[in-house]
Amino acid sequence: MNNKFQPVSLVFFTILFVAGLIGGCKSPAELVNEADSDSYAIIEEKWDPNFGEMANYKIRDSVATYEEISEMIPPSGILTLQNAVEIATEYSRAYQSQKESLYTSALSLTSTRHQYESQLFGTFDAQYRNPPGDDSGTVSSSGGIDKAFVTAGGVIANIGLSVDWTRFLTDDPYTTLGSILNASITAPLLGNVAGIQAWESLTQAERNMLYQVRNFNRYRQTFVVSIINEYYRVLQAEERLKIARASYERQLRTVERTQMEVDVKQRPQADADRIRQDLLNAENSIISNEQSYKQTLDSFKVTLSLPADANITLDPNELLALEELGVSEPEYSLDEAIEMAMNLRLDLANTKDRLDDTRRSLVLAEKGIGVQMDLRASSNVTSPSGETDFDELQFHNGTYTVGVGADLPFDQVSERNNYRRALISMQQSLRSYDEDLERVKLDVRQAYRNLVESTQSYEIQKIGVKLAERRVDEQKIRLELSLATIIDLQDSEDALVTAQNNYMNAIINYLNAKLSFYRDIGTLEVKPDGMWEQSR
Repeated sequence: MNNKFQPVSLVFFTILFVAGLIGGCKSPAELVNEADSDSYAIIEEKWDPNFGEMANYKIRDSVATYEEISEMIPPSGILTLQNAVEIATEYSRAYQSQKESLYTSALSLTSTRHQYESQLFGTFDAQYRNPPGDDSGTVSSSGGIDKAFVTAGGVIANIGLSVDWTRFLTDDPYTTLGSILNASITAPLLGNVAGIQAWESLTQAERNMLYQVRNFNRYRQTFVVSIINEYYRVLQAEERLKIARASYERQLRTVERTQMEVDVKQRPQADADRIRQDLLNAENSIISNEQSYKQTLDSFKVTLSLPADANITLDPNELLALEELGVSEPEYSLDEAIEMAMNLRLDLANTKDRLDDTRRSLVLAEKGIGVQMDLRASSNVTSPSGETDFDELQFHNGTYTVGVGADLPFDQVSERNNYRRALISMQQSLRSYDEDLERVKLDVRQAYRNLVESTQSYEIQKIGVKLAERRVDEQKIRLELSLATIIDLQDSEDALVTAQNNYMNAIINYLNAKLSFYRDIGTLEVKPDGMWEQSR
């Protein structure tokens, strides 16, 4: 063709095609929105209403700043329990990680599902050749759609429709156009391992996503219980500080009165020295409790993803409300609680379903033994040259094949080992399920005992505080009447401090035992605001 072809033509076609392709591509933001839409749809699909309301499961694409979190803090800087739980479920680093694990599991499932969805494809190729005495070039592309099918019975089918286009750039350029229909099907006659494995991959991916949703909701239950417990532990540390300060004030007044009696020779100096030494111990207790309170509060701030130097306090009214609420015995008998846990515990449901997964794997391994024989058929139909209308496909001139393929079991070492492993895995899964079943029972029995014990302890410690207060008052009167010593008064003071601390500890232990009991029997439901309620 005497070098009449110009490479610039090839460049022009290439640039034109690529520019059109780029123009049709989605932006990163659009792809993220698309991924979010598909992933959240899967999470919502797998979310059983019995798990509670769908809330607090969407991930964040940026790290929250203190300014953003501070918008959830009341102007007073005093966090109520509900404020704290809302912040925790929205911004806690640990909770964010759990949401991201849930999201990425859903994202993985979108990839697995996509393998069995209609898939568009397209290719583009540009080529320049310069043999001696001849320049030529081609621009070609193809595009179409593929669809894969798989059934529970192991039938695998593929259908593809495509359009091919080629343009030759020479002295006498011409274009070829054509449409192609490809289809194939593989149906099992014996064995059926390949087909079942393809179906099993999709089935297992779907079930794994359900397990992740259950795990996330189980985590929400344990997370909320831990936040509530930590909130009250901060209030308890603050209350210990208040108790220490109140004790110091009482002892200070005793020191002043004792010193006056020493000054008028009614008491020996040793009594004043003894009470002053106890006062120093009380002052040291204030310092120690103050440091403990600040450390506990700072740790809680970090749990909420707040900076440790954030200027917040917790609402002491929450502790008063808890105290006014009082305690009550468990609403269920131990047998009823265990039965509820067997039916409601999400982690146990996962263990039970994984046992079914192992059974299916065993069936698959067993089918892999022996002859594997499939019926295979395929077709290839094209349109006349220059026609791209699919109505012009020439089915009467298509290429069709049908046959049988068999894998004969002359060497079964691999199949044998797979089957033996599956048998062992089955036994391991049975043991694991039995162990998890007993551990759930153990959890419930322990939680039940803790709740009963904490209820009884609360009543005992409540009486103990009243006795300790009366003892201090009596010792003060006896001391004024010279019927008691300074040591007697200080012993009663120490007993009062211990009783008050034990009482506050009993209140918080009861709340933790109650929440843990509901969590362990599976009736603790997390609400959209992060708070909880008993669902049964």
